[in-house]
Amino acid sequence: MITLKPATPADIPFIVAAEQHDDITPYIIPWAQQEHRHSFEDADIQYFMVMRSADGATVGYVILAGLKDIHDSIEFQRLVITEQGQGYGNATMAYVKRYAFTELNAHRLWLDVKEHNTRARRLYEKHGFIVEGTLRECLKVNDQYQSLVVMSLLKNEYLAQV
Repeated sequence: MITLKPATPADIPFIVAAEQHDDITPYIIPWAQQEHRHSFEDADIQYFMVMRSADGATVGYVILAGLKDIHDSIEFQRLVITEQGQGYGNATMAYVKRYAFTELNAHRLWLDVKEHNTRARRLYEKHGFIVEGTLRECLKVNDQYQSLVVMSLLKNEYLAQV
């Protein structure tokens, strides 16, 4: 259904445009091109482009951080799918878990998600992520405070799934 390929700086225009989409912006904190360029230069961060297998069209991207973390804890920093409702998010989650635990040898894969992003939270729970807690009203967006839910999956939990 999908393949993931390492992103390059040439992918930044797609990434920035995706973050500006009305269906996506309420659920993330969009970055400017310069922030993404800076992240591409950081060896601790890795971007992947999500490609539809049928025709190679780009349908999203992923950012992983903490690749050099001494505690083997990888942050699933961002998942953006531009063509929602097609199963691409589900397929991408499976790929990221496999990659984090088998290729990067992570002990822990974690993320934070806006509390009101129930669709994403259901996806993460479906993939075995456990709620660790809530960072209450830690973000100020348009003069409104929003909370983040921290979730994680441990390697032994992942291995029990496969």
